[in-house]
Amino acid sequence: MTEETILDQTDDNWFGEDVATFGDRLAAARNNASMTQGQLARRLGVKLTTVKGWEDDISEPRANKLQMMAGLLNVSVGWLLIGEGEGVDLTPEEEAVPGLDAILVEMRDLRTDLKLKLDQMARLEKKLRLKLKDIG
Repeated sequence: MTEETILDQTDDNWFGEDVATFGDRLAAARNNASMTQGQLARRLGVKLTTVKGWEDDISEPRANKLQMMAGLLNVSVGWLLIGEGEGVDLTPEEEAVPGLDAILVEMRDLRTDLKLKLDQMARLEKKLRLKLKDIG
């Protein structure tokens, strides 16, 4: 993604209903419910790292945890997943420091790219192990 593309995407609302991820919506709903990540983790019966992974869009919850968190956070499952239904307002606030939006968008893109590359590496490692097993 080019810098120009990033700047085009940040037109004063890099974080809004149309660009929010599952993790963004989860974090917004948790904040709206005045809960910390640790409190949400305890109430769901999961580890803190699990909630952090969900909010960072590194992993996704199972259906039963998704249903529980929607109830705890007073939002719909549909809103958490795709932003449709009962949720919280994700209207962005004024940018405190000019230029931060572009940095945040670039960081989000890098995180997504890294996850994709790690998944690709895991698949290649599995293929390699199978080939080595066939040889030995």
